[in-house]
Amino acid sequence: MTIRGLITIALCFASAGWVRAADITGKDRNNLPIQIKSNALSTDTVNRTATFTGKVSARQGDITIYCDRLVITYSEKEKEVEKVEAFGNVRILQGNRTAQSGHAVYENKAGKIILDDNPKMYQGEDEVAGKVITYFLDTQRSEVTSDPDSRVFVIIHPKEKKKDGGAKP
Repeated sequence: MTIRGLITIALCFASAGWVRAADITGKDRNNLPIQIKSNALSTDTVNRTATFTGKVSARQGDITIYCDRLVITYSEKEKEVEKVEAFGNVRILQGNRTAQSGHAVYENKAGKIILDDNPKMYQGEDEVAGKVITYFLDTQRSEVTSDPDSRVFVIIHPKEKKKDGGAKP
């Protein structure tokens, strides 16, 4: 996977079983160009990182990620993305889906995305929140955890019904 893999963070929208898969698959998305804008970029060859800071926006296909700082860590041998971390005011947009948190991590080898620091996910009016939201990309499985002082919170609005009794498309 190349730097384009960082946008797979947005696949977290399939979390909690109430979100459909994106119209563009991960393989298709990796073939699209990525645009990253920030106030500054710092690279560190020794530590294999690229750090974007200040009003960061990363866009690939139908997905946009906003944050204060984005750190990409590369593997030593293949120069592939190993881990992507988004810090501060993290917001991920895709169609009518939005995720927000103070911190998000995409772990390439484990195939998972972890949203923490007050994570919330929305699709339309539906919402899920907890202490940590973890989405496993390969199995489209998610876990939302809480701590002793809080509980997992989910709002799922019923679908509108047609007059003939069937659900609206």
